[in-house]
Amino acid sequence: MKKILFVILAIVMSGCGGNEPTAPLALTSPAFANGEAIPVNYSCDGTDATPPLTWTDPPRGTKSFALIMDDPDAGSTPWVHWVIFNIPASARGLDEGLPTDAQLSDESIQGKASPYSTGYHGPCPPAGTHHYVFKLYALDTKLDLDESTSKTALLDAMESHILTTAELIGTFER
Repeated sequence: MKKILFVILAIVMSGCGGNEPTAPLALTSPAFANGEAIPVNYSCDGTDATPPLTWTDPPRGTKSFALIMDDPDAGSTPWVHWVIFNIPASARGLDEGLPTDAQLSDESIQGKASPYSTGYHGPCPPAGTHHYVFKLYALDTKLDLDESTSKTALLDAMESHILTTAELIGTFER
């Protein structure tokens, strides 16, 4: 009996029991560093293409990702530039220049941004420097929502399903 308990204790102490810590989720872009300027190509002054994004491995139990991009400098209510969810758990990034279609080929769904249309809407401040927050959510479920989903509705639906988050902030000046 002592031998069995010793083996169980050794497994748990070695991290083989499934309790090993995981590194925090990190969100980056090869196009710009955190806190740096978003290149013009990804704005309304360029081609308005989605910037490439990459992230690290999520925690165990991740079933999908969601991403919200908004501009908190736009006034009393942040301007929402992008809502995308049901990104497959196997994904480790989003490609540059995604279409604005409501449903993408990987079954990700793009919800409504502040201009009330689906897809990415790049930085386009009226004047001055604005900050653009890309926030990635690792979720323990796939969401039963459609392309009419707003940022608020997405946040409500994700509320008890968020395993972890990561942020990337870019700036843009006009």
